[in-house]
Amino acid sequence: MIEVLVALLLICIGVLGMVAMQGRTVQYTQDSVQRSTAAMLANEMLETMRSNRDQVYTASGNLNPNSAYFTGSDGYPEAPEEGSCQPLPANANPAEQLNCWLTRVQETLPGASGLAAEVHVCRAGSSAGTCGSAGRAIEIQVAWRVKSGECMDAADSGDDKTICRYRVRAEI
Repeated sequence: MIEVLVALLLICIGVLGMVAMQGRTVQYTQDSVQRSTAAMLANEMLETMRSNRDQVYTASGNLNPNSAYFTGSDGYPEAPEEGSCQPLPANANPAEQLNCWLTRVQETLPGASGLAAEVHVCRAGSSAGTCGSAGRAIEIQVAWRVKSGECMDAADSGDDKTICRYRVRAEI
């Protein structure tokens, strides 16, 4: 009889372990989907900038500090009109492209609509997450909200553990 109770206890512990692993799997899957979406959005902006090199670089081949693609301390220009980004007109200027991209970020990533200050496109600074005024690298950062403790890189996310960030630095 005691053998049956021990076997039942071991089976219960095993089942609880499987349930816990399944819960973590769901959490990791959600994080993976959100990070993949963030990577896709960052790559989309890089490709948009790459297709308009004359708007990103000066005639001498240096990054243009006044490019409309770069977000400054004043943030993003005025939001686009409803439906004006579907599809984005081929003759859209960089500010319109940037705003439509930000709109897609806010519509695609959970809780990103209130985090425009956390999203930037700029010349990369000396450390990750900062903008600078020198160098040839471009940094793109997108951010989204999660429940506390669900951001897989929370140690790198700053003070607010409910904000996940994805950064990419590239030279185009």
